Amino acid sequence: MTTTFETLGLCPGLLQTVAELGYVHPTPIQAGAIPALLAGHDVLGQAQTGTGKTAAFALPMLQHLPMQEPGVQGLVLAPTRELAVQVADAIFRYGQRLGGRVLPIYGGQPYARQQRRLAQGVPIVVGTPGRLRDLMQQGDLDLRHVRYLVLDEADAMLQMGFIDDVEALLGATPTTRQTALFSATLSPEIRRLAGRYMRSPQIIAMADASRTVAQTTQRHYVLSEASKVAGLSLLLEVEEIKSALIFTRTRVGTAELAETLSGRGYPAEALHGDLSQAARETVLRRFRAGHSTLLVATDVGARGLDIADVSHVFNYDMPFDVTDYVHRIGRTGRAGRSGVALTLVTPAERQRLRAIETFTGQPIPRAPLPSPAAVEACREARFKQRLDTLMAETDLSRELTLVTELAAGGDGDVARIAAAAIRLLRAVEYQRPLESVRDLSSTSSYADARRSQPAGRPPTRSAPHGYRGEPSRAPRRQDSRYSDRLRRPRSAASAHAADR
Repeated sequence: MTTTFETLGLCPGLLQTVAELGYVHPTPIQAGAIPALLAGHDVLGQAQTGTGKTAAFALPMLQHLPMQEPGVQGLVLAPTRELAVQVADAIFRYGQRLGGRVLPIYGGQPYARQQRRLAQGVPIVVGTPGRLRDLMQQGDLDLRHVRYLVLDEADAMLQMGFIDDVEALLGATPTTRQTALFSATLSPEIRRLAGRYMRSPQIIAMADASRTVAQTTQRHYVLSEASKVAGLSLLLEVEEIKSALIFTRTRVGTAELAETLSGRGYPAEALHGDLSQAARETVLRRFRAGHSTLLVATDVGARGLDIADVSHVFNYDMPFDVTDYVHRIGRTGRAGRSGVALTLVTPAERQRLRAIETFTGQPIPRAPLPSPAAVEACREARFKQRLDTLMAETDLSRELTLVTELAAGGDGDVARIAAAAIRLLRAVEYQRPLESVRDLSSTSSYADARRSQPAGRPPTRSAPHGYRGEPSRAPRRQDSRYSDRLRRPRSAASAHAADR
């Protein structure tokens, strides 16, 4: 029998809402978690980003909680400001018929505004651990009445150094609460946290399930570090990109790459953890509106982003940790849509690539980079297709009048007029340099790349499985202070300060 939202036990008000939102069939994590949570069980869910886990925990919470009783009844912890806002917005949309008022709380906003809303009373709070702990310690956030608690993207919270804040918040809630914990990976740390704070949780995870969604096509390209910008430019030309996230290692590298791409004629902006909240919101608003097609981000900067129609994720720099790869490519292929994840790999990083393949349980096929000639052919084909569509679907009477006037006032060569118009229309393409990139996937090319390292520098060693240490080759103008913060989980104090 086909599983539907009606068979999961949801109340009529929620069923009407999900129908209006266009939800037809529950995703696997929803089909597994919703009945368990409605039955009152704690749930430990393994769910990649983009699989519908927000609805999996939000719908049962809205059905369970008495919205009119005083005090905070439901609490959701999220690792980033963006995710907190997105979850709060989803809960509000799901709960409109049930009176589900919700307050997002995160750093970067004035304390007074959040304190005032809490004093007025709100049944559901969604927030980042650092700011929530601040408000709790100041006496503004009372967690004694919490009945339903959710840890969303718990692995990200632990990796970002929020464990002390998370445990302080969990310890302030009643032991009788119902708890749901969702994570892309069920690491030993996640299982230990569940063992301490959950009551016989039901584990909702598909046996032998891939850690990446099937709708995402994955490929990798082997090239030298110095050729990465040229290689990325070739891929940007041939891929059918609606919008794309490009991941780098450091905030300095993020800003440099965004500037370089913009200089080459690609609409790119940078997003990293050191931007102010106002600047982050401006960048994201421009990206969502399509004013910039490419968003160059660090792992910290892109945590928790939920942006519709991200067609591509590019791993310009290999991630430090295998779990970061899962989080990165989870930004595309969301909610049943197709997506593409492309990774640039230097020869010394191929063992790290194998570690990712082992962790995700999926091969990442190697592909050759397109040649400049192939890019030129792709440009021509796309232009001809756009031109054919325009001629077939658009009234060109005004333009034909202008062509007649130009022909009468000049040398009368309509072909030259058309050629000049094409040159003008394709001026942006001509700003984008095309460079050949050597394929280093063969053994001989790998050896040549090793020999071409600067004199005096020892050969770079490949990383073992599960490697989290220093990158195999430091990017230009490496910001060591920032990369150190990425290489190891942040202390609770540093995470807390950043969340403010």
